[in-house]
Amino acid sequence: MRTVYVDVLIVVNIFIDFMLLYAAAKALQLRVKLLRLVLGGLLGGAFSLAALLPPLPWALNLLTDSICAAALVLTAYGKTDIKSFLRRTAVFFGISFFFCGIMLFICTMFRPKGIEVYNDVVYFNISPVLLILFTLVCYYLLRLYRFLTNKTNGKTICTVKLTVGNSQAEFRAIVDTGCDVREPFSGAYVIIAERELIPLPTDLFFHKRIIPFSSLGGEGILEGFRTDRLQIDGKELSNRIYIGLCDGVLKGEVKALVPSAIMKEL
Repeated sequence: MRTVYVDVLIVVNIFIDFMLLYAAAKALQLRVKLLRLVLGGLLGGAFSLAALLPPLPWALNLLTDSICAAALVLTAYGKTDIKSFLRRTAVFFGISFFFCGIMLFICTMFRPKGIEVYNDVVYFNISPVLLILFTLVCYYLLRLYRFLTNKTNGKTICTVKLTVGNSQAEFRAIVDTGCDVREPFSGAYVIIAERELIPLPTDLFFHKRIIPFSSLGGEGILEGFRTDRLQIDGKELSNRIYIGLCDGVLKGEVKALVPSAIMKEL
C-alpha cells in the first residue's frame, strides 16, 4: 500500500460523494437542498477513512458499503417511506458501484499515478488543476446523462405551487400527455396529486367536486377542488384548473400528474 494522506483522502471523497449524491438525485428526479448534499458529502468523507483499514472480505465489504450508502441517502435526501428509501439507496449504491468499477478498470489497465482504490474507497493524490478538470468532466457528463435520459423516457418534470387561503403547498409533477381528466361540469382540466403532497385541511378547499377518472389500472373518483392561486414553474395559471386528490394511485418519487394541455396556457 502506498502512502495515503488523510486530508487528501477525506477532501477528495467529500467531492466524489457530493457528485454521486447529486447524480443519483437527478436520476431519481428528486429536489434536494444543497446543504443536505454537502452534509452527505461530508459524511462520505468521514466514511472514506475505511481505506485505512486492512483489506476486508468481499461480503463484509459489501455489507459496509450498503450501510454507508443508506446513511448517505438518509442524510442527503431525508426521510421517506421504506419502499422509496430502498429505491433511493439502490440507485445511489448502483451509481457508486459503477463509478468504483470504472476506477478499478482504469487502475488495472493503465496504472495511473496518484489513483488508488482501497476497500472500495477511491483515493486521488493529484494536483488541484487535475481535480478541477475532473470536476468539469463530471459536470458535463452529468448534463449529457440528463439530456439523454430526458429524451429516452420522454418525461418532463414541473413544479406546482398552489395557495388556499393563507396556506400553500408545493410539489413536483410529471407532465403527462396521456392525462386528460376533467371536472365533469365545467370541463376544466385536473391536476392529479397524491393527498400526502397537499397537507392542508380539507375545510379550506373551495368549489369541491367529486371527479371520476379512468386509467389502465381501473376506474375511481377523486376529491377535487379549486385553489385561490395556482402556479406552474413560477407562471400563473387560470383558476379554472382543479386539483384532484388520490390515495395510493401514483407511485414513484414524483406523485402528481399535470395534463400536457395545461402547459400550453403558460
